[in-house]
Amino acid sequence: MVGLPATGKTTAARRLEVEHHALRLTKDEWMKALYGQLNPPFASDVIEGRLVEIGLRALELGTNVVIDFGLWGRDERSALRQAAADRGAAVTMYFFEATAGEQRRRLDRRLADEPHATWPMSDEELSAWADTIQFPTPQELDGSEPIDEPPAGFASWDEWRAHRWPRSIG
Repeated sequence: MVGLPATGKTTAARRLEVEHHALRLTKDEWMKALYGQLNPPFASDVIEGRLVEIGLRALELGTNVVIDFGLWGRDERSALRQAAADRGAAVTMYFFEATAGEQRRRLDRRLADEPHATWPMSDEELSAWADTIQFPTPQELDGSEPIDEPPAGFASWDEWRAHRWPRSIG
């Protein structure tokens, strides 16, 4: 799942979970369970990393997996595409987008209907996040684009993954 908050990722992930008998790994659910109304940035990467490792193990066991968090960076997506390929798994990438107005409407509705499942997000935050996402190319989405080489300083995508998604809060 690739996209900013309130673009439809979790709604689609829930549908795919049922349709494909998949393990759905949704970071926000774990953040809420562990931190309640807090949303500490220091925990986000660790939780994502633990979910990635659970997802990769599930792939090894032959279980379909839906990774349900934004994956805004191309390097994140390349690392996961490579990890899946290393395990003989195919990747289907979904990209979601919505106008800023639609995001705001969905967030406001979610906050009113399910305050236990989300956090307040300002228009300034949404705008800043929109400036940081690296949009996937059509070829990245359809899987025809080769996976990039790991960034400079990393010998492999596994090494990059360990750096990007640390094993513990430290």
